[in-house]
Amino acid sequence: MEKFVINGGNALKGEVRISGAKNAAVAILPAVLLSDEPCVIENLPNISDVTTLLKAMQCLGAQIKTINKTTVEIDPRHVNSFVVSKKMAEGMRASSYFLGALLGRLKRARVSPPGGCDFGVRPIDQHIKGFEALGARMTIENGMVDAKAQQLSGCSIYLDVVSVGATINIMLAAVKANGLTVIENAAREPHIVDLANFLNSMGANIMGAGTGVIKIRGVKHLSGTTYSIIPDQIEAGTYMAAAVAARGDILVTNVTPKHLESIIAKLIEIGAKVTEYDEAVRVQMTRRPKKCNIKTMPHPGFPTDMQPQIATVLSLADGTSIVTEGVWDSRFRYVEQLTLMGADIQVDGKTAVITGVKSLNSAPVRAVDLRAGAAMIIAGLAANGTTEIEEIDHIDRGYENVVEKFSALGADIKRVPVFDTAPMLKQA
Repeated sequence: MEKFVINGGNALKGEVRISGAKNAAVAILPAVLLSDEPCVIENLPNISDVTTLLKAMQCLGAQIKTINKTTVEIDPRHVNSFVVSKKMAEGMRASSYFLGALLGRLKRARVSPPGGCDFGVRPIDQHIKGFEALGARMTIENGMVDAKAQQLSGCSIYLDVVSVGATINIMLAAVKANGLTVIENAAREPHIVDLANFLNSMGANIMGAGTGVIKIRGVKHLSGTTYSIIPDQIEAGTYMAAAVAARGDILVTNVTPKHLESIIAKLIEIGAKVTEYDEAVRVQMTRRPKKCNIKTMPHPGFPTDMQPQIATVLSLADGTSIVTEGVWDSRFRYVEQLTLMGADIQVDGKTAVITGVKSLNSAPVRAVDLRAGAAMIIAGLAANGTTEIEEIDHIDRGYENVVEKFSALGADIKRVPVFDTAPMLKQA
């Protein structure tokens, strides 16, 4: 076990390069199973979620060759298992994408319900609705979600709620189905567009990704491809928010500024100076943040995965801000940790009222989930004194080389072992 130790108060200055998008990578890797030939995936982030997915794919029979630290070659031709066990799926929401990928490839899938961050109830009813509409028979037996089909046939599917996971899973199952599948009220996130581009590069016929209606005309064969994953908009937004909280001046490179529009708009409203370039964004902040109201929404709205980070910035703002969570039922579990550092936040259901304080104070805190962990780093960078963050395995799920990247910007952050201080029991 390890923890982060941060000595706060250093202004962030310099340049940080953003890695490949976690949310795109965890969809594209299972999609490789649909290919009839080997694929090379580039710009993979070096994070634990990717490592876990690759191990699960190997257990299914895929052969994986590491080309370099961001590139792998995956040969799915020998995949012969349709079972993703609880051990492989635990701790990772993206394991559910094996349902769509294996159903599309083998017409059979048995996957343990997904793990990942706890934001309250995270049902997969829309996924199941889509699979059944395509012709699959869905059951839940012994804690495993089981899908089987004689064949999959295209159909029209209207999602009751905008669901990123369901949109991705239905795309995976439909890409080799007979006929035309139409997904209405589809999610529009950049990583859904990236998945569609990847599948199309193999020979799929997908239209409308990035809009509310996606049309998928099934094909019989998907060929191998070499594909580079898009930059991570949430990682970029996290460093941008950190620069605002710590009053820095940083250049965030290897980004797609269009994917950051909602984040940039709010940072400007808060008082930051943001300059956009072709593949980079500069963020400058020299004063205390201004108050701001934010509601998270599906893309192109403000992303829910940036909510804890922006709330941390607003905890230092001049005035009272209101943050409303419009996606998940319970994403304010991190607030208790921020209040330990002196933040003034009151939560009522899906709304947080944040009264800004002039400064945060150091305290021992926990990363209760992935993005909450990023928020704790931001709080520690802006706080007075030394902050210790435990349970950082959550952070490692989605941020590559986070210590090295922040250190290069001038932060005083270290990864150190956590020693068990409990007294040893004497043997009888």
